[in-house]
Amino acid sequence: QMELEALRSIYEGDACFRELSPVSFQYRIGESGDPKAFLIEVSWPETYPQTAPVISMDAFFNNTISAAIKQSILDKLMVEVEANLGTAMTYTLFEYAKDNKELFMENQPVNTVTSVSNSIAIGTPDVPASKKKDKKEQLSKTQKRKLADKTDNKGELPRGWNWVDVIK
Repeated sequence: QMELEALRSIYEGDACFRELSPVSFQYRIGESGDPKAFLIEVSWPETYPQTAPVISMDAFFNNTISAAIKQSILDKLMVEVEANLGTAMTYTLFEYAKDNKELFMENQPVNTVTSVSNSIAIGTPDVPASKKKDKKEQLSKTQKRKLADKTDNKGELPRGWNWVDVIK
């Protein structure tokens, strides 16, 4: 109960921290746009802190991280858990992960799926945009005259221009 209150007060207003339930917490290590950012989920069993908390990296946020890197991070966190067994360690685990983020993610490739899709999205719109600029709708003189007759001096159609004429 004391650790729960401490976590709530420490991480109050921190966008990286999320309390899923009174015994389950998520913490995002790194900025949301960072390709090397990851999410750690810590859940407390009934006998916590005498037994180790359940640490998971199965969140959808971690889909770009390879299984080997995830396992490596979990192994390093479990070493930290063993060292702190019997004490409140959730804050310690989150801070340990923040301090060692670069070490954890050193073998993670930076080229993620999102960066590939961005380069594709940047390259494709240029071609159709230039074609659209070249082909502009051409109106005949009579079409332009009719359009000018329908609109007021500001180029706007008068109120009710498309109403059905009920009297006829």
